[in-house]
Amino acid sequence: MRQFDYSKLADRTWDNEIISYVSKIHEFKGKQELFLRQKPVELNRLIEIAKVQSTEASNRIEGIITTNSRLKQLVADKTTPRNRDEEEILGYRNVLNLVHESYEAIPVRRNYILQLHKELLRYTDLSYAGQFKTTPNEIDMITETGEKIVLFRPVEPYETPDAIDQICESFQRELDKESVDELILIFCFILDFLCIHPFNDGNGRMSRLLTLLLLNRCGYLVGQYISIEKAIADTKEAYYDALQRADKNWHTGKNDPKPFIKYMLGIILACYRDFENRVYTIHEAGAKSTSYDIVKACVTERIGKFSKQEILALCPSLGSSSVESALKKLVDEGYLVRIGSGRNTMYVRSDAFT
Repeated sequence: MRQFDYSKLADRTWDNEIISYVSKIHEFKGKQELFLRQKPVELNRLIEIAKVQSTEASNRIEGIITTNSRLKQLVADKTTPRNRDEEEILGYRNVLNLVHESYEAIPVRRNYILQLHKELLRYTDLSYAGQFKTTPNEIDMITETGEKIVLFRPVEPYETPDAIDQICESFQRELDKESVDELILIFCFILDFLCIHPFNDGNGRMSRLLTLLLLNRCGYLVGQYISIEKAIADTKEAYYDALQRADKNWHTGKNDPKPFIKYMLGIILACYRDFENRVYTIHEAGAKSTSYDIVKACVTERIGKFSKQEILALCPSLGSSSVESALKKLVDEGYLVRIGSGRNTMYVRSDAFT
């Protein structure tokens, strides 16, 4: 089995794109406290939106789905699961809540990772919840046609506990030494976790929960307000491509983690930019007197088609009926064009057709 020593990352050189990503994310982290002083009620609304989006997106990547209404009820703890998919969704919600609320008290160690996995599968009848794999597994991708493509064969079950111990210990050691930038360290850890693939089920979801946990513990709190999981789900093909390129020759320790690091840094930077835009919208809302003004300012910044739900997410100070009323008025005035009907209704600015 390969050995894991993240101290070697200090001797590596990183290309200008990675350095630029890291620098810009550090800048956003520096402005983060300023963002968090903005209207706490609206920020709490962003947290609730992010939880719903994260729970939906991370499970959707694995083919675990339910209806939007059921999803919201499950996340809000207003119903009980009706099937296996909903059992797994509820487990994800519970772990996500733990990571949001108690990340400072969840260290990166084997026993805590096992406990999080047990919680993830708590509502299922799976006997291996909270246990490492006992049979060999593989990393695969399901294409749009339903075909399964094997991307990578991970370590053997008997190697798994020691491998997880190694990455946890090396990660914490280098984090304490501050010899490697913490963002690069986080994504090298996540890459190795995915390549180890320690569980019979739930590896992808656990990797995304651990990403949020490590970012939170290092002070990058954007995942509390903007769904990192949704950003990954929306670029799933690029995610699998980066992972496949980064795990080549992984078993011999000669793989190049840069494609995965670069992809994840791009995701985090995009989330921070989204967060800044939403904070700006909240700030602007405080200076405007009507929901119509707030929604109009929001849609003016939108390119292409968008739904009412997207505007609701961008305007956390407004309720559904207020947004719907404002959108209707903007359509009546000719500022927006409505496309489709019912749940499939989308909007686009009318100047897109001139």
